[in-house]
Amino acid sequence: MSDRLRADSSPRRLFEPARVLSQAEAESLAKRIVGFSQADSCRVSLGSSARGNTRFAVNQVSTSGDNEDVSVRVRVTVGRKVGAATTNRLDDDALRQVVQIAERIAKLQPDDPELMPELGPQTYRSVDAFHAATAAAEPGQRAEIVRKVTEASRAAGLSSTGYLEVVTSANAIANSAGLFAYHRSTDCAFTTTVRTTDGAGSGWAGAASRDIGAIDGAALAATAIDKAKRSLNAVAIEPGRYTVVLEPTAVGNLVQLMAFATNARQADEGRSFFSKPGGGTKIGLKVVDERVNLISDPQDQLAPGVPFDGDGLPTRRVNWIESGVVKELGYDRFWAQKKGVSPVVLPGSLQMGGGTQSVQDMIASTERGILVTRFWYIRPVDPRTILYTGLTRDGTFLIERGKVTKAIKNLRFNESPVFLLNNIEALGLSQRVSASESGSAGVPIVVPAVKARDFTFTSLSDAV
Repeated sequence: MSDRLRADSSPRRLFEPARVLSQAEAESLAKRIVGFSQADSCRVSLGSSARGNTRFAVNQVSTSGDNEDVSVRVRVTVGRKVGAATTNRLDDDALRQVVQIAERIAKLQPDDPELMPELGPQTYRSVDAFHAATAAAEPGQRAEIVRKVTEASRAAGLSSTGYLEVVTSANAIANSAGLFAYHRSTDCAFTTTVRTTDGAGSGWAGAASRDIGAIDGAALAATAIDKAKRSLNAVAIEPGRYTVVLEPTAVGNLVQLMAFATNARQADEGRSFFSKPGGGTKIGLKVVDERVNLISDPQDQLAPGVPFDGDGLPTRRVNWIESGVVKELGYDRFWAQKKGVSPVVLPGSLQMGGGTQSVQDMIASTERGILVTRFWYIRPVDPRTILYTGLTRDGTFLIERGKVTKAIKNLRFNESPVFLLNNIEALGLSQRVSASESGSAGVPIVVPAVKARDFTFTSLSDAV
């Protein structure tokens, strides 16, 4: 971050709490940049972030790093031509230059037939996504969380690896039509994989929260260690359709794929699961079990979103699916105008309603099935059915007569969240999960554990 934006210009200590642009700093900077533009319209998007991470392997910290940055993206229009340029330098010469580059690029572009005018001033809902303790978290605090995993794993004769990320961010938008929007947030995610010394057993655990105090390293260590021990001596079973008990992380891995397919234009153009046969969309049609409710609520306490999108359009609570029925799809400003409806911003967070059963309850009611900790290497197969393929990982177990009886080798699945949510037998309590494959905080997701029938596994994998 530029020194001119620091409230305190004294020499830096070895570590300082996360520092991002304040609302006053962001507004002053953005308006200064807009003032440099001679284009017909100008939009400035600011991203200010402070990131800290601690990575560990073989029961010891391998890397730890902290960085701060401010990115500036300038988007201008000249007639119906659009140009954009980005910088992270904040001196006046650099800011004038990035504006001039964007304007030169715009003049070289063809007209944009879908260009929408800049929004004027908007009213935004208050979103409480910032936690002071997370912003103030020091490397020593991260190391203490990690230590609870590494020491427990070492004491158990196992080897742990993992990644802890803490992010403080501030985003702002300003334009030449008088709009200004600002949002500040914190988030953190911690994931760990614990393996037996011969590599044959592997267990995983993870958590995410805007409050670093909610990350319980000891509890995550206990879960991952238990799964690693129980994963030994895995046996092969025949692929096929099985009743599954999916822990919340596995549900998050799949259900987010359905939510992020809710693009109205793709549906109207016949390219989506939400396309209605014969034309139009499936809004108003029942597509999954009536117990399924999928919403995005920027003001949700467990999974807060953002109060505006990239255009500066205000976000709101959206019921994507209510009692199994499609209620809304995402419309950008151009497509909403074309269809004569109000814009609907695509998810910045996702919450799925749950039930009351625990994972143990689900296991106890299963005659024969598979318990899945999480999925990984998930890749698309068919967008028209939201069909994906991927693998189980780090704790896959056979259920027989209401009990987990043995570890099984990992399996490849070919499945759609649509099919999963049509075959529900039981739902657990909803909770925030770390559902990204990278281990980063990602999009905030709250989902329950799910028991479902006829989940399709297509082949075995020898990978642990």
